[in-house]
Amino acid sequence: MDKVVLKASKRDVIGKQVKALRRAGKLPAVIYGRHTEPINISLDAHGANIALAKVTSSSLVTIDLDGREYPTLVREKQRNYIKGVLTHVDFLAVSLTEKLRAEVSIELTGTSLAVKDFDAVLVTGLHTLSVECFPADLPDRIVVDISPLVKVGDSIHVRDISLGDKIRILDDADNMIVNATYAKIEVEPVAAPAEGVVAAEAAEPSLSVERGKKEEEAAEGEKKK
Repeated sequence: MDKVVLKASKRDVIGKQVKALRRAGKLPAVIYGRHTEPINISLDAHGANIALAKVTSSSLVTIDLDGREYPTLVREKQRNYIKGVLTHVDFLAVSLTEKLRAEVSIELTGTSLAVKDFDAVLVTGLHTLSVECFPADLPDRIVVDISPLVKVGDSIHVRDISLGDKIRILDDADNMIVNATYAKIEVEPVAAPAEGVVAAEAAEPSLSVERGKKEEEAAEGEKKK
């Protein structure tokens, strides 16, 4: 992903007064971090909405604040869901010389023959991987190829993922990322017989017994004659 740089300026407007800032086409935001005191800033709302739509929580975003650059990660986006625009953004300032830990989203790609040829379904075990690296080496997403899932029962685990020497995966190596399994088959329930049928079946044995008794009585009568 290309480097994302957002120009910002300091803002003194806070609280309910930021509504006027938004009406003026500005997006209120804040920068904070381990070595950085919180700084209230404003961004061009239109440009920020376009640029931040493409970034993930592990994407490095550079804030150019009056000529000084702050490497940051987006920690929170507040949004007006009716209008579909951002209303506030929290940026976490990071040091490019210190390793950090972050959750990176997993993106599945490719074609699984287990799905294509055997009608398997994919069961996802993990949606993110926890990694440790320098901010500049942090990936936007981790792409996992599912083509090794050739037959039903095949799985891809954390141990199967390699991100190079610069990135250390912190998750357990045995954790399952994705598995090809059989689709559940819905079994049609057997309909219960109607009450009339049950009654008739239940009555049948007694009718047979009654008929047998009458036949025996008739035979005895014939013998007496």
